[in-house]
Amino acid sequence: HALPALAIAAVLMFAARREHLDKVIAPALAAGQWVICDRFTDATFAYQGSGRGADWARLAILEQWVQDGLQPDLTLLFDVAPEVGRQRAGRVKAPDRFEREQDAFFERVREGYLRRAREDALRMRVIDAVASIADIHRRMLEIVEPLCR
Repeated sequence: HALPALAIAAVLMFAARREHLDKVIAPALAAGQWVICDRFTDATFAYQGSGRGADWARLAILEQWVQDGLQPDLTLLFDVAPEVGRQRAGRVKAPDRFEREQDAFFERVREGYLRRAREDALRMRVIDAVASIADIHRRMLEIVEPLCR
């Protein structure tokens, strides 16, 4: 039987992730380099899982299959309410396909990120991004500096 569009989108997302792992991340790690990504699998769970309603168990199977257990050592989640994020994004650029979604979608996405953070609290650290830039910077350094020693 045919795969629904949501499942196809998830499979394509993980296929792109596999290529990124093979061509960029794995070689950098093998060379002893640090790798910093602006988003990774947590975004798939938040946007495709919570936002669009894809089954989390199926996403977890794809995650394990594609990443073979590879996870970031640390993920920083800059948490902000959707209306604040929308306001900030609107000052920077024209909205893209995701940014044109309704607030209810972004509430689900935010809850997806927070769910991932609760499920993997050692890896994912939540930073209150409503705070001042100075406070966010200070909190980020508190989390990251120990890794640099």
